[in-house]
Amino acid sequence: MRRVQFKWLAVLPLFIGLFFNSLQAQETKGTKEVTVEKMVTARNFVFKVQTVQPTNPSPNRLLTSDYDLRIAPDSIVSFLPYFGRAYTAPMDPTKGGIQFTSTKFEYKQEVRKKGGWDITIKPQDAQDTRLMTLTISDNGYASLQVISNNRQPISFTGYISERKSKR
Repeated sequence: MRRVQFKWLAVLPLFIGLFFNSLQAQETKGTKEVTVEKMVTARNFVFKVQTVQPTNPSPNRLLTSDYDLRIAPDSIVSFLPYFGRAYTAPMDPTKGGIQFTSTKFEYKQEVRKKGGWDITIKPQDAQDTRLMTLTISDNGYASLQVISNNRQPISFTGYISERKSKR
């Protein structure tokens, strides 16, 4: 009889630790969702790219360099790679990706039925980019589709994070 009590006493701290760990994980998840919501509603975040999917039938490419799309209330800065067919070559060969800064753009944000947001961005002062569609989940994971005037569409996946303010 004493052995059974001893086993329960030895296992009890493990169960208590697992219980509090799951409570902390739920609290962290709720906190992260609130942080993501604040960033999205304030239009102040960075979409960090992890993978790219060109339109042509090729596999996803995992990116090892830092590429991002920076969203601010008054500007959008795009520093994204491009893989795929371009119908016209850029005048400046150093600008092969999707690189621009826009201060004139349409920005439409909608809440998704199952949580998250759909954001459409139409830059008016970017030469080639016509439409950007960003889908963000509650936990911060996101996907971006870019439609250009002179290139095949391309998609990116990644996550959003806080935009560091310039000092």
